[in-house]
This record gives sequence, C-alpha cells and structure tokens, in this order.
Amino acid sequence: MNKLQLHQQILARLEADREVAAAALQAAHDAATHAESKAENKYDTRGLEAAYLADGQRRRLHEIELALAAFRKLAPAPCEGPVRIGALVLLAGATGERWVFLGPDGAGLKVQQAGCEVLVISPRSPLGQALLGREAGDELALQVNGPAQHYELIEVL
Repeated sequence: MNKLQLHQQILARLEADREVAAAALQAAHDAATHAESKAENKYDTRGLEAAYLADGQRRRLHEIELALAAFRKLAPAPCEGPVRIGALVLLAGATGERWVFLGPDGAGLKVQQAGCEVLVISPRSPLGQALLGREAGDELALQVNGPAQHYELIEVL
C-alpha cells in the first residue's frame, strides 16, 4: 500500500464530490428561485421544498469542503506506534480482512489501492474511536446495533 497515492486518490475523490455537490447546489438554487416555483396557492409548496433541497445541498458542499481542507493539511507519513489520524490499518475479522484509513474527515469514502478497497473512517466513528491508540497485534471488540464484532489489527502503516 502506498499512502501517498492513497492520499492523492482521496483528495481527487473529494474534489470530484465537491464539483458534483456544487452543481447540485446550483441546480437546486435555480429551481428554488425560478418563476415556476412561485406558490400558486397556500397549499403549493414547490418553492419551499426546492429551498429546503438547496439548503441541504449547501450543507453537503460545506461538509465536503471541510473534509477537503482537513485532508490537504494531513501529511501522509508512516504511522509508527499506536494508531492515530493518518494511519492505514489492516483489520482481520469474521468476514475477512479489510483496509481502513483513519482520516480527519470524509468518513464513508471508498477508494481502490493495490487491488484492495480502502474505507475512509473518521475518529468520530465507533470503529475510529476504538482504533485510536491501538497497535498491530491488538484485538478489539466493537458493538454497534447488534452482536459484537471482533477485529485483530494485522498491520498499521
């Protein structure tokens, strides 16, 4: 796994997501302010619904921009010792092995690296919280809405 390439892939995905969100925001804003969105009677809520959609798109764009800024500040250096933000971790669980990247934000983003899927998680997620401070060889149990999931930290990069 190449953390520098992974970092660049994450930045590229966030940039692409930002472009899509900006276009969606513009479309929602145009719909909300279009003459056809003007209420024809007191029960006509097209304009109001379009305004709510535009506000949601604005918030999504803001979240992406925050994640992008956080990743730009992150230096992809090797993680020696305990897991911290910027660590690339190989976990083994009941469903097999999986790579996760503990990023400052952008949780849920998935990228391909060296033929493997890497899931970006944040320290605010239950798994992110459980991983912080752990080291290769550690085991952890995580219970979120159901039975406990058990993982072993195979590798920390």
